[in-house]
Amino acid sequence: MGLPLEKLVIMSPIMTCTSPKGTLRNPVPTEPHRMTQEPTSLLPVWARAPTRRPKTTRRHPLHLHEAAMEEEGADHRPPSSSSGGRGFLSGLCAAALRRKPISAHAAHAASGEGLVRQLGVFELVLLGIGASIGAGIFVVTGTVARDAGPGVTISFVLAGAACVLNALCYAELASRFPAVVGGAYLYTYAAFNELTAFLVFTQLMLDYHIGAASIARSLASYFVQFLELIPFLKGHIPTWIGHGEEFFGGVVSVNILAPILLIILTTILCYGVKESSAVNTFMTTLKIVIVIVVVFAGVFEVDVSNWSPFMPNGFKSVVTGATVVFFAYVGFDAVANSAEEAKKPQRDLPIGILGSLLACVLLYVAVCLVITGMVPYTLLGEDAPLAEAFAAKGLKFVTVLISIGAVAGLTTTLLVGLYVQSRLYLGLGRDGLLPSIFAKVHPTRHTPLHSQIWVGCVAAVLAGLFNVHELSHILSVGTLTGYSVVSACVITLRWNDKTTSRRSLGNMSIWQEGVLCLVIIALCGFVAGMCYRFSYAIAFMIIALLIAVAAGFALQFRQVYVDPPGFSCPGVPIVPMVSVFFNMLLFAQLHEEAWYRFVILSLLAVGVYAGYGQYHAVPSSSDHPHPAVAYHGIPSEAP
Repeated sequence: MGLPLEKLVIMSPIMTCTSPKGTLRNPVPTEPHRMTQEPTSLLPVWARAPTRRPKTTRRHPLHLHEAAMEEEGADHRPPSSSSGGRGFLSGLCAAALRRKPISAHAAHAASGEGLVRQLGVFELVLLGIGASIGAGIFVVTGTVARDAGPGVTISFVLAGAACVLNALCYAELASRFPAVVGGAYLYTYAAFNELTAFLVFTQLMLDYHIGAASIARSLASYFVQFLELIPFLKGHIPTWIGHGEEFFGGVVSVNILAPILLIILTTILCYGVKESSAVNTFMTTLKIVIVIVVVFAGVFEVDVSNWSPFMPNGFKSVVTGATVVFFAYVGFDAVANSAEEAKKPQRDLPIGILGSLLACVLLYVAVCLVITGMVPYTLLGEDAPLAEAFAAKGLKFVTVLISIGAVAGLTTTLLVGLYVQSRLYLGLGRDGLLPSIFAKVHPTRHTPLHSQIWVGCVAAVLAGLFNVHELSHILSVGTLTGYSVVSACVITLRWNDKTTSRRSLGNMSIWQEGVLCLVIIALCGFVAGMCYRFSYAIAFMIIALLIAVAAGFALQFRQVYVDPPGFSCPGVPIVPMVSVFFNMLLFAQLHEEAWYRFVILSLLAVGVYAGYGQYHAVPSSSDHPHPAVAYHGIPSEAP
């Protein structure tokens, strides 16, 4: 090539390559500006014998800068047992600790087969309201009031305030990652690691699957009750159509109407996001109008003397009520999973999340004030308190409206739940943690067709054959897990990358010290919740609180925080820390079988990840694009 000898000497280490047996090949003559390698093996890159690399300063894989991770993403494949390198467990650990750096501004535009941006801020707000308010607004308000009295209003305010803390965290991360779907799973993948993200997904998905089947059976039951308002149908509809008829000693409970309703809603969701959004907008608007009419009809029947005493069983009953009604607000996080379909996600997603939650708080508080003012709380019914209260006042037409509102509320809750599930499966399919069929988007409908059909089929089988209402006590685990991890993600993603070079005690880095503090806060919240639940000595609760405060001080003063682009959660790290603490306090109030479910499902998820996910995860390298990991960029202006 006519190159000087010193240049050939410099280039020779670069141009040599390693054969599968470890022997060095002769340098291949190349041009100075382009160097190529002959293929050395048919094995994938991550399964070959390691090549010699220039010696560099070693950094912990958890602390890699985003740019460094993008450059070395192809090298994060777990080694096979035949590579002569690390064993299976070390390879599993290396794979589990991978993170996915996602730059929304550098997201690739999908080439023809991505989701389309058709949701405005109004549709996003209604999406959150539709997911949050179901038939529970006509039932839960009265059932909790039987214990807390008129103070149930404060219970809803306290629970709403706790949810606002979670909503602020979701709003920041939705604004920070506005171009991709995934919600809590995506945020965990970016902030912590791959295995933790997969665990969050499995906990959320079990809640979604069982919840969708349970809501479908409730919707079928309400629908039959609504049809029985017609005189010639009353008492003539078989139980196996809508209410469920048990066989084989209750092991099987056949319900025909629930799968039919699920098929209809799944078809709407498969047809297009614009059409499904239109259905949700209509049903949610109808539901809100009915709630407002019910409130105004009840205002004229309020007797203020029923509000005294306001907290007849003390403040503890109000707090207990807050732990129960907290789950009535669950659903606002559905807005975060519509990131790839929002017209202006960085602006509209925080508005949709916070706006829908605040609207739900106002509606719940208004219904609580009306129901406790119409009838003394001791006379409220257990199954349909609001309807019975209006029937006692001679306003039977309102009970018809309540039935219609219950059907509309359950329909929107089920519709949005199925929508969110399909987007989560889409995200994992793109990342390779699930089979690639879940990553496919219909080229004309722009919906994840296979994911949507899958979640609809799972819900239809569960709703049609099993009485999943009996599993309701093990739900909400995924919700609280997702909320806690998302709050922790806000803190970790705010940490300045420069702090990763600092060292803490022993071999622990500042980053690891911060994660340890978050774990301590979560454990203290769980211990405090256990003390409250079982009425242990208050000293234990105070000790747990003091330890959490000490960990909070460490997070506040030992870490360096930077402000993110877009919406910023106020009071970081205090607001996310309080959110984590309260979420874990609620976790301690769940049924003990819910704790067993959390542990067992986590172990199963680790097994699935070890056998499939770690080997099929898509590298997070910009040099190795994958057709399934292409996202629509953020539009400069909405169409």
